[in-house]
Amino acid sequence: MPNKRFYHIGFGQDDLGSSPPSIALLSGDPERSHLISQTYLQDVRLLSENRGLNSYVGYLPNGRSVLSATSGMGAPSLSIVVNELIQVGIRQIIRIGTCGSIQPHITVGSVVISSAALCRQGAANDIAPVEYPAAADPFLTVALVQAARELEIEHYIGITASVDTFYEGQERTDSANPYLMRSLHGITEEYRRLNILNYEMECGTLFKMAGVYNFAAAAICGVVASRTDSENIILEQRDIAIKNAIATAVHAATTLA
Repeated sequence: MPNKRFYHIGFGQDDLGSSPPSIALLSGDPERSHLISQTYLQDVRLLSENRGLNSYVGYLPNGRSVLSATSGMGAPSLSIVVNELIQVGIRQIIRIGTCGSIQPHITVGSVVISSAALCRQGAANDIAPVEYPAAADPFLTVALVQAARELEIEHYIGITASVDTFYEGQERTDSANPYLMRSLHGITEEYRRLNILNYEMECGTLFKMAGVYNFAAAAICGVVASRTDSENIILEQRDIAIKNAIATAVHAATTLA
C-alpha cells in the first residue's frame, strides 16, 4: 500500500525505493538483522527501528534488492510483522533463527533447514485450522540445502517442532517453573521418536501464513543447544551457529532467480 507506513514495522512501500525488494531475510533478534545488513549486504539503508523491529534494505552480491527485517520473539510477534511485510510487497521470506536439537547426531554449531513443522502454536490457529499443513516452500528449501553444501556447512533437513514457549513448551524444568503440566512430560522423547529434529518458536506459524497468504517461506536455524545433553545454550558455539545460518541464507538468496 503506497504512501502508508505500517504501525508495527514503521515503513511502507514508498520507503523501499525504486527497486523494492521482494525477498526478506527475517530474524527474531534485531542485532542479527543489523549484523546481516552490515556484514553481508551492500548499499544498506536503515528503514526503521520502530519497537525494536529493526529493518534494513540493501543489495545482495548479485545486485538483487533484499530486506533484512526483525520479527521479534515468538509466533504472535512474527505474525504481525509478516502480515505487514506482505502488504509492502514481500513475496519470499527466509527465517534465520536459532534452535535446540533433539536428535543426538545433530551437533551444536550446525544448521537445521526445516522442511515442515509440527505446529503447536496459538497464533497459527488464528491463521488456519490445526490440521492445515505447515510446510516450507520446496524451492527455497532446496536453495538452502544447496547453499549449505556449497559452503561446506554441516546441515540437516527435516521436521521442526515449533512451539510457543521456550521453557515449558520445550520441556525445560531448570527455570522459574520446574513443574510442567502432565501433557508435557516426555514430549521431547516422543518428538525424537517421531524423527523431529529440533525445537524453535516461529516457523510453524510462518509456514501456515505462507500457505494462506500465498507467498514462499523457508527457515534455517543455527543449533545452539543439544537437548539430548543439556537444557542449556552452548554460548561458545552460538556465534558459529548463527554465522553458519546467516551465510547459508544469504548464499541461497543470492542464487535465486
